[in-house]
Amino acid sequence: MARTRAERLVRTLLESAGVAVDGPARHDIQVHNPALYPRIVRHGSLGLGEAYMDGWWDADAVNQTIARILAERAQQQLSPGLRERAHTTIAYLWNLQGRIRARHAVAAHYDTGNELFRRMLDPLMNYSCAYWANAEDLAQAQRNKLDLICRKLELRPGLKVVDIGCGWGGFSRYAAEHYGVEVTGITLSREQANYARDLCRGLPVTIELRDYRDLAKHACDVPVDRIVSIGMFEHVGVRNYPTFMRVAARCLQPDGLMLLHTIGSLESSRGNDPWLDKYIFPDGQLPSTARCADTETSHGRDKLMSRHHDLHGPWRQTPSISWHWPDSAPN
Repeated sequence: MARTRAERLVRTLLESAGVAVDGPARHDIQVHNPALYPRIVRHGSLGLGEAYMDGWWDADAVNQTIARILAERAQQQLSPGLRERAHTTIAYLWNLQGRIRARHAVAAHYDTGNELFRRMLDPLMNYSCAYWANAEDLAQAQRNKLDLICRKLELRPGLKVVDIGCGWGGFSRYAAEHYGVEVTGITLSREQANYARDLCRGLPVTIELRDYRDLAKHACDVPVDRIVSIGMFEHVGVRNYPTFMRVAARCLQPDGLMLLHTIGSLESSRGNDPWLDKYIFPDGQLPSTARCADTETSHGRDKLMSRHHDLHGPWRQTPSISWHWPDSAPN
């Protein structure tokens, strides 16, 4: 049977990423519905992801499949559909990460129960890339990351630290337990806050359900010695970068330090991948190094972001190799 134009296009894009259709490798895709091809052409990554959810294709190692496609940016070679173009336009015109919408976005991703995250993450529930130098498993790699952050912040007993976007409390606990600091962690997720309070019980850690924009009014009524934000800046949104940096600058002692850990992009963009936006990170935006630097210079202080540590290589191991994917599947 002759291949359609859509099939030829999709096969070519997949092959550019080293992925074959009905091939023998674990990362090759097996197609169960030929309507997959026009669906991908019309809707790009959203079409690819939803087709997988509908059972139109699969792969033995789907995480490797997606990693290859993303590495080659194959999905970006397709013209976005009307729905995807509309979302990008909205993201450009409006602030999608305002207070009310931010709470809804966090609830949609993090307040669906902790069991899935408990299955796939390390014992301290760190939901960001690990540091794999001299590590043999995910738990050690995440401890490496936490300790690297503590050392970069030059933590010592008695310092007061604010953890913006504290998640399930992994860093807050580690820093208080191993470096003797007092930590105030903030999150918009009720599930995370409750879990973090239990995790940090008995330590000098306070967990608050609070928007970062309210820090100066509450947790930072007296400036603190250190601020850390790990894997939260992706939720802030480019329109709110100046606010984030101003709040951090107001909350920090003149001789204080801040460490910002974030996924980054080499390109400045206001949009998000359509599938990720719909199913994983609503209203998320990956910051670029250029935008972070510009915002820090204009609205923060030199010490907020004076040094850069690139985890570009090691981060790939965290989701593609070490998250416990088989344990995360529904029973």
